Amino acid sequence: MLVSRLRYPSGNFQASGTELLKQRTDDTEEKGHGKFVVLHLRFDKDMAAHSACDFGGGKAEKLSLAKYRQVLWQGRVLNSQFTDEELRSQGRCPLTPEEIGLLLAALGFDNSTRLFLASHKVYGGEARISILNRLFPFIEDKKSLASAQELNKVEGKASLLAAVDYYVSLHSDIFISASPGNMHNALVGHRAFLNLKTIRPNMVLLGPLFLNKNIEWSDFQRAVLNGHKNRQGQLRLRKENQSIYTYPASDCVCKE
Repeated sequence: MLVSRLRYPSGNFQASGTELLKQRTDDTEEKGHGKFVVLHLRFDKDMAAHSACDFGGGKAEKLSLAKYRQVLWQGRVLNSQFTDEELRSQGRCPLTPEEIGLLLAALGFDNSTRLFLASHKVYGGEARISILNRLFPFIEDKKSLASAQELNKVEGKASLLAAVDYYVSLHSDIFISASPGNMHNALVGHRAFLNLKTIRPNMVLLGPLFLNKNIEWSDFQRAVLNGHKNRQGQLRLRKENQSIYTYPASDCVCKE
């Protein structure tokens, strides 16, 4: 039902999601109506702290995240040995909502794009999300799409909430994740198997680009477009010891 509400925000939802989709004509799809993008925004406090990256909050934020990191991992975080510049050049910093917004804009998404935000609590709260929302005003999530009665059924059930995000992500026209992780890896493989468009951010490319405060927008956009030509859901062969979920096609299958 959430997928139907994303595709047809002004539709009549007396029918079930499946029945509603059957009522739509091929002509509607051809005109591009009802398409939406899922953004898996992995930017919670745990990830921010574990990355040991600088997110622009000054000394107070650095100290707060360092203390949080010490409590959770007792100093067992290798990233803390590196500078922010080194971490970003290695692609180890999760993309912030602001950065993912700039990435989407550089890839050609405009302010008419319908976004579904698949995420847990975002580090920085509404202040971070508000910047993304200014770039893409048509943002939805589980809370904005589901009724109070529907939300009550999944309240406090983390696995079920994640399953909802996974389902909507799988059925989106385009899926993009702010940084790798279990859900990202599973969806990349699942959608590749189904031949669906999935954008994998080039973290090694983006890190230095975002550090360059003097770069012109045209140069930034050109670099982003060139760096993501082969990162849009193409099927990749699985090498030895790699996950079958992320790489659903092994080299022996293609040889046959």
